[in-house]
Amino acid sequence: MIVNPSAPQTDRRTCVLVCDPESGVRTMMRAAFARRDALHVLEAEDLAAALPLAPRCASILLAADHPEEATRRLRAAGFAGTLVVALARGASVADAVAAMRSGADDVVIKPIGPEDVVDRLLASTPARRPERRRRDRPQLPRNGDFCGFLGRSPAMQAVYEQIERLAASRAPVFVTGESGTGKGLAASALHVASTRQEGPFNALNCAAIPAAYMEQAVFGLTGPGAIERAHGGTLLLEEVAELNSATQNKLLHFLEKGRFRRAGETDERKSDVRLVCATGRDPLEDVRTGRLREDLFYRLNVLTLALPPLRERDDDVILLAEAFLARFAGEEGRPISRLGPGAAEVLRSRPFPGNVRELQNLMRRAVILGDGGLLGPDLFEETEPAQPDEAPHAQVAAMLIDAAQGGTFGRVEPFAIVERRVIEAAIAAFDGNIPLAAAALDLSPSTLYRKKLAWQDRRRLS
Repeated sequence: MIVNPSAPQTDRRTCVLVCDPESGVRTMMRAAFARRDALHVLEAEDLAAALPLAPRCASILLAADHPEEATRRLRAAGFAGTLVVALARGASVADAVAAMRSGADDVVIKPIGPEDVVDRLLASTPARRPERRRRDRPQLPRNGDFCGFLGRSPAMQAVYEQIERLAASRAPVFVTGESGTGKGLAASALHVASTRQEGPFNALNCAAIPAAYMEQAVFGLTGPGAIERAHGGTLLLEEVAELNSATQNKLLHFLEKGRFRRAGETDERKSDVRLVCATGRDPLEDVRTGRLREDLFYRLNVLTLALPPLRERDDDVILLAEAFLARFAGEEGRPISRLGPGAAEVLRSRPFPGNVRELQNLMRRAVILGDGGLLGPDLFEETEPAQPDEAPHAQVAAMLIDAAQGGTFGRVEPFAIVERRVIEAAIAAFDGNIPLAAAALDLSPSTLYRKKLAWQDRRRLS
C-alpha cells in the first residue's frame, strides 16, 4: 500500500523514499529528516508500493528482513541512479555484503537510531544538506594543503571533499587505510572542519592499553577518562577492536544512550563527543573473528572514510618529498637540498608500503646524509629490509618451529614455556619489532606487549 500517493511533486534531488512495514519507524524517520530540515519524505509500507514512488526520489531507505533479495528486486526494476540504503533487521555481516553486491549503496543493520540513519544517508546523497554554522571553514586546496594534508592528486581531492561532507555530521566515522596513510590526520581534519573545532580533540590508541586498564582509560576511574576529556569535541579511537569485551559493551551503551559510568561508580554521566575510529585492518574481518562486536561495529561505522595509499596519489610523492626536504633541513640545521636528476623517477617508482610515513623517514635520512646540494637517486633506492607484507614468513615459520621444539624432537614441555619461546623467537627474528612479530604469529601487538609485561612481573617477584 502506498502511504502518501497524493504527496506534492518535489525536486527529485531533495526527496527520499522510506519503505518500511512499520508505521512507527516511518514516522520516526520522517521526524528525523524534518528536524534536520534536510529532505522531503515519501512513505511506502512494502516494495510493491515503493516502486511507483521510486522515480520521484533520489534516495531510498529500504527496510527488509532479506536485504539482498529486496535490493535485487529494486535494481531489477531500474532506477540505476538512485541511492539505495537497505535497513536490515537481524542481518549478519554476510547478508550485508550480499546486499551490497546486489546493488545497495549501503546497508544499515537495525537497531540504529533515526538520527544516525539520516546522517548516513546525507553523507552520500547529492541532496541539500543542512548549512554549517562555523567560522573559518576550510576550503578545498589550491596549493595542495588541507587541514594538515598535502596533496593535489584526484584521490586526495576526493578525500578532502568527503571530509567536508562528513565533518558536518554528528555521526561516528570509521577511517580505514594502510599504515602511514594519515588516519590520525584525517580524524584531526574531521574535527577542524566541524562545528566542534573549538572543543578538544583527543586520541586513544587502544592497542597500547593493557587489558586491566582499558575501561578506566576510556571511561575514567577516580578522574575523567577519554570520553569525558573529549566532551564538546572529538575522540579518536585507534584500533578499537583491541578493546576487551567489557569495554566494548560499555562503549556500545554510551553510543546508544549517551551515558556512561566511570569504573566502580553507580551514577551515570553524560558526555557530548563525536567518535572517530581508525584501523589499518579490515574491520569486517575483526567482526567475523569475534574481535569486534558486530552491533558495536555498525554503531561506529555510520560513516566511512577510506584513505588512498601513496602509490595511488600520482605526483603527490614529489610534492610531499619537497615539503619534507624543506622541513627537515630547517630542523636539522642543514642547507636546503633539492632532488637531483633521476631522483624524482626513483621516488615515483618506489611502492612505498609504509606510505607517507615511509617517505617522511626517507627524506629525513636524505637531508642528514646529503651534502646540501642536489640529492642523487642513490639516496632513494630500495636498500632497506623487506616491509611487513614481504617478510620471509617461511623462514620465520621454520625458526618458530625449531624454537617450539627447543631444538630437540620428542621433547614435551608445558604450553606456557613453549608459547614464551615461540614469541621471543619471533620478536628476535624481527629485531625486536613487536608489531611485525605479532603479524607473523597472527596475533595482535597488544597481546605480545601484555605477555612481555607479565613475564617481567614474574621475574621481579621471583
